[in-house]
Amino acid sequence: MTKASFTSLRETADLRHLRQIIVGLDEGVILIDPDQSLLWANDAALAMHGVKDIADLGATVDEYRSRFQLHYRNNHRLSADDYPIDRVVSGDRFSEVVVEVTVAGEDKPRWTHQVRSLVLNDADDAEPACLVLVVQDVTARYEAEDRFEQSFNANPAPAVICRLRDLRFVKVNQGFLDMTGYDRDQVLDRTVYDIDVLRGAERRDLAKERLAEGRTIPQMEAELDLPNGETKLVIVAGQPIEMGDEPCLLFTFADLEPRRRAQDALRHSEERFTRTFQMAPVPMAIGARDGHLLCEVNASFVQMTGYSSEEIIGRPLGDVGLWESPAVRRRVEAAIDAGQDLRDEEVRIHAKDGAILDCIVSTEAIRLGDGACVLWAMQDITQRKATEVELVEAIEAVMKDTSWFSRSVMDKLARLRTPPGNKTGPGLNDLTPRERDVLALICRGQDDKTIARTLDVSSNTVRNHVARIYAKIGVNRRIAAVAWARTRGFDDGTRLETGDREAAE
Repeated sequence: MTKASFTSLRETADLRHLRQIIVGLDEGVILIDPDQSLLWANDAALAMHGVKDIADLGATVDEYRSRFQLHYRNNHRLSADDYPIDRVVSGDRFSEVVVEVTVAGEDKPRWTHQVRSLVLNDADDAEPACLVLVVQDVTARYEAEDRFEQSFNANPAPAVICRLRDLRFVKVNQGFLDMTGYDRDQVLDRTVYDIDVLRGAERRDLAKERLAEGRTIPQMEAELDLPNGETKLVIVAGQPIEMGDEPCLLFTFADLEPRRRAQDALRHSEERFTRTFQMAPVPMAIGARDGHLLCEVNASFVQMTGYSSEEIIGRPLGDVGLWESPAVRRRVEAAIDAGQDLRDEEVRIHAKDGAILDCIVSTEAIRLGDGACVLWAMQDITQRKATEVELVEAIEAVMKDTSWFSRSVMDKLARLRTPPGNKTGPGLNDLTPRERDVLALICRGQDDKTIARTLDVSSNTVRNHVARIYAKIGVNRRIAAVAWARTRGFDDGTRLETGDREAAE
């Protein structure tokens, strides 16, 4: 065998081995003759175009261009000269050209290809012997990037992405722009420290260290710079990601400004409440709903009960011995436990010196911080009750024999019982005509039997009328009914007919 024959045989074997290698590649390989005819393609290249044979790609460059329409990722269609297959034929050397490939007759692209060229020269390196397109299917990668882009932009949570090699922002979503008031152009291509997303961070040194290493930055509070010169309280965190092959860091934020404003408003409100509470002339206390422990008392409460704040705060009212009896304590605490608010409840309490105080107690459920509390308000009516009892006893003693008392004296006594100005509640018009007749005879001092004879009705009927009168005007004794009528200028003869008056006399 001659040397030339051996060389030709070796070249044939090398070509066969080369083709075997190319066939097994994941990348697609298309061989093109300088005369623009398509010579050969491996299985990967055919699959990337959805065909099974080189003929389906097209016999020539022109046929390939007619069967597959190429667009850049910005949707601009490639001109004929810009097709990678045309560029390689013209001798252009390029790498990583990304195009979207659409089958002729279809509306949407099927694949995204990343293409590079390779020119193989002949033995004397004078003319190209073979032109090569190396194709990589990057459809899945770009679809994932598109999904990430869509979710990133649609996510209401504020976020920015910075490139780690120069710490410049390369993406910003609408949530960040809305939260800060920046325009997109004011953010993109600026660095992490131009718009200091770590300003005032509670662990700033750790965050800077993690940022330099491209590692996760844990959540921490920070003061984010705003374009108007103000700052915003946020929670910031960083997560390493890759965009393409570029290492990046995703910063996400939670706006704490509403919480800070609410906390400031709550603090100011609590300060105003505390000042009002301490200065109130009404004895007041604050207790926990759970356990009835007192948390705070004001100066009026201390003055009324005689207990200092140190003696009573932190103890249940019942353990202090404030209530008159265990029954009163159980009744009051049962109402509080049931979530009921007391309104003008009359109770008796023990002061520290042993004195018994008549009080009107009201409660209101409130919240202080995160705790459920009860606001107690008490009014000492001991003196008023004593005065009322004495006055009522005097009036009842006088009312036992009214025959020698003048009408004017009776009216004055009645007005002492209930002052003329105190005319709130029901009026005479709330009584029926018959009820006013009965009230008129009560004012004359008649008992139920006499009223029954005067009105020619049964004693049971009179008792029913009297009960309804008491219920309507809010009294439970005859003297109180007389006082009520007198304060309203009721004439005890207004409703009686002539015959009834004569019979009554």
